[in-house]
Amino acid sequence: MDKILIIDDDEELCVLVAEYLSVEGFESEAVHDGEAGLKAALTGDYGIVILDVMLPKKNGFDILRDLRKESTVPVLMLTARGDDMERIVGLEIGADDYLGKPFNPRELVARLRAILRRVRAESEPKAAAPETLAVDDLEVSLGARSVRINGEEVSLTSVEFDLLAALAEDAGKIVKKDELSVKVLGRTLSPFDRSLDMHISNLRKKLGARSDGGERIKTVRSVGYIYTVG
Repeated sequence: MDKILIIDDDEELCVLVAEYLSVEGFESEAVHDGEAGLKAALTGDYGIVILDVMLPKKNGFDILRDLRKESTVPVLMLTARGDDMERIVGLEIGADDYLGKPFNPRELVARLRAILRRVRAESEPKAAAPETLAVDDLEVSLGARSVRINGEEVSLTSVEFDLLAALAEDAGKIVKKDELSVKVLGRTLSPFDRSLDMHISNLRKKLGARSDGGERIKTVRSVGYIYTVG
């Protein structure tokens, strides 16, 4: 069983979420300020963290930045519904997914399970496959989970790496959004779900343009994405 840490200053909400998680077979603990939340998250006692943005003593963004210096524990961020900037910042600094408040508890559990499935899949032994994917100046090391462009290392979040690996594996071909979502996020896309688009946007910024000035990752409207080849 993966123990869940809830970092949120809404104590009533934490009680309700903990009760629902218990019914779904999860064990959870809650802390209600940022400093205590970061300390708890760094213990290594939890399989996943639910992190609110607005917290006393230390906000969720600062917690996530400090956490990512030492830990890769999965983080589901709670943001203000409709606030894309909060979501973009959270994903940029290492959140695995986000959920807008107020939320349906069923969707919360679905997101948590999807993240945990992806994390477990990453740790399982893989069938024989190329250790490195090379596309023009891009080099993706699957074993080391590292990325280089022209020999220079590019720092990516876990989700961004998985997205890039999936696209580079089929470089020059369209990869459908639904397929990417299932493979990388561990869940199907729901209407108006922009999490995949946001991860792709962050990935584009970090990779930069091709040497000829062209886009590395192109959007095929209403279909998916393609990693371009020279």
